[in-house]
Amino acid sequence: MAVCTRPYRAIAEKINITEAELLERLKDLSRRGVIRRFGATLRHQRAGFSANAMVAWKVDEDRVEEVGQKMATFHQVSHCYRRNPTADWPYNLYTMVHANNEQACHETAQKMSRATSVQDYTLLFSREELKKTSMVYFPSDEDN
Repeated sequence: MAVCTRPYRAIAEKINITEAELLERLKDLSRRGVIRRFGATLRHQRAGFSANAMVAWKVDEDRVEEVGQKMATFHQVSHCYRRNPTADWPYNLYTMVHANNEQACHETAQKMSRATSVQDYTLLFSREELKKTSMVYFPSDEDN
């Protein structure tokens, strides 16, 4: 998608329909289950964030939805997922925190902890990016 104030209008113009028609078609595809959502990939280093941490939280199961919703409101959080814990790894909620440095990641996690009263957590910092690619669902000749 183009980075502009009206990206859907830009797409519509390319395929010679109105922005309203495009939006209606997208809504129809969504209603029919053909598409679920649109997403964007943040290249955090290019955006100025030099540190990121996956914060693993141990949350009471009856509070996971409430806590996850609250943690997802932090602007430093790009992802928030619930996962099944295991006997060796009791964490069941995960947030990806982006910041300018590792200390800022710790500070954000502390704020999130205070806001939710969840004290059992650990930060897993990224050390090296070994692979990062976007999924290609419909390859074209241009991809080769």
